[in-house]
Amino acid sequence: MKNSDVIVFDMDGVLMDVTDSYRESIVRTVRHFTGTAVSRERIQDYKNQGGWNNDWALSQRLAADLGVDVPYEEVANYFVSIFLDEGLIHRERPIPASGLLERLAGKYELAIFTGRSRKEATISLAREGWLGHFHLVASDDVENEKPAPDGLLQIAALKPGKQLLYIGDTVDDARSGKAAGVPFVGIASPTSPKRAELVAALESEGAVAVLNDVNELESLL
Repeated sequence: MKNSDVIVFDMDGVLMDVTDSYRESIVRTVRHFTGTAVSRERIQDYKNQGGWNNDWALSQRLAADLGVDVPYEEVANYFVSIFLDEGLIHRERPIPASGLLERLAGKYELAIFTGRSRKEATISLAREGWLGHFHLVASDDVENEKPAPDGLLQIAALKPGKQLLYIGDTVDDARSGKAAGVPFVGIASPTSPKRAELVAALESEGAVAVLNDVNELESLL
């Protein structure tokens, strides 16, 4: 990590606390189609398994587990309607403390590889005044989403000869880093449901460290 040149961040759970935005949208989407309120612990169980980086697909799967089969497009449309149109995206909050990103930018190049669409990522980055501070790779910029390494490989190709470091909070982030040959630092918030299981999962996927939040990153660099 000491020789890192480019720090690549995931967004959700790393730069933004999405407890009341993306995670709440999953809960509301599943409840809309099934009438049942799925727990945050159950959502995290799926995230810890890996393969559920796409929250629309996870919402569809959770509804199916509750006995209601819903077409993917219908799930996605409803999710977007509450996340964007009703404004749940604006209920998230930034995690980095004041000055952190500016200090890091003084020493490293900064990038983002996120499972968000470019539209959703841009809304949040613009709101926080971060637009233009990162090279952004979103879900619609890659052929294969995480845990595939496409986004990290795309960033690496633009930074020849430079060492990347990836910061993420899910098993899929860790697997993406491993597949790309990029060292990975995990984030496991003390308030995260199933935190002990998440830490174990990130470590088992090769995380070089697991932090409580992104504000601890400077101590590693």
